[in-house]
Amino acid sequence: MDRRQILAALLATGLAPRASWADAGAPAFLAAAARGDGRFVLCGIAANREIVFEVPMPARGHAAAAHPQKPEAVAFARRPGTFAIVLDCMTGRIKAILDAPHGRHFYGHGVFSADGRWLYTTENDYEAGVGRIGLWAASRGYARVDEFSSGGVGPHDIKRLPGSDTLVIANGGIDTHPDSGRTKLNIPTMQPNLAYLSDGYVTDTAELPTDLHKNSIRHLAVARDGQVAFGMQWQGDGAAPPLVGVHRTGAPMELLSATDEALQQMQGYVGSIAFSDNEDEIVVTSPRGGVVQTYDLNNRALSGMLDLSDASGAAPAMGGTLISSGTGALVHLRGNAKVTRQMRGLQWDNHLVRLAA
Repeated sequence: MDRRQILAALLATGLAPRASWADAGAPAFLAAAARGDGRFVLCGIAANREIVFEVPMPARGHAAAAHPQKPEAVAFARRPGTFAIVLDCMTGRIKAILDAPHGRHFYGHGVFSADGRWLYTTENDYEAGVGRIGLWAASRGYARVDEFSSGGVGPHDIKRLPGSDTLVIANGGIDTHPDSGRTKLNIPTMQPNLAYLSDGYVTDTAELPTDLHKNSIRHLAVARDGQVAFGMQWQGDGAAPPLVGVHRTGAPMELLSATDEALQQMQGYVGSIAFSDNEDEIVVTSPRGGVVQTYDLNNRALSGMLDLSDASGAAPAMGGTLISSGTGALVHLRGNAKVTRQMRGLQWDNHLVRLAA
């Protein structure tokens, strides 16, 4: 028996302390991936980019929510999905399966409360055409116990502000319905926003200027001081406007500038967004454009670009940023330097989730 098996056996008998992420190989990141043989897995990735575990998944994943204390993760199906899987990342066991309520689907993202007792999920109430946040009791086998408004339409990403249980939600503004597949039903009238929720109530919202209402807010990153970065996907005609912005509660949104050529290369699509490790830069990926862009927060403008086929996830890492690719690459960006590791037989999905240090 290896160390994990021994610990699992001790836990089962109550003779060992509660397991931690260190007992699952001390991963620094989580990411969903497809195997070359058609299997799907959730991987734990160490700070040195070694794979420390692979847990099987029954279908393609999108993002994951990591429990803040124990080696447990909720892996969400590629949106729009109707299920999520709670995985014991030490044993590989499926602990629970979350089924979206009738008339709902998940958007591929979720987040735990600070104490790990609750899981929040972004959902579409597609008959009503409004966004909902599902509340699940992790301490009660992930029973669904409540839900509340997301503060908008089409909630995609969701994050928790540091040191609190205040949630920030990227309401993309796009209405969809399963009967119409992934067809976007309300482009002329869409109204994306950022919504901040506390105890199930909207405490603040921020919207783009009216002429940018077709810029769907999709993905979020949160700095240690609570600043929120957001990446967008342009649904309008013609050239895309700026696709990256920052916000603080009570203040207006601020968009970061880029050249027309750089925006064109993104093809109107931000796939993932992250602050760098020291939080002086924001990094965004575009799998459609095959590019990674870096924005300097001091001058609020684009500062660098890197061509990377099927650029996918982004997360802070060791003085810089870690980027994943659908080609299997893991790229560590640190200033002007980059180190690439090619993971054979793995195709990384959309997001990298950094575990709390």
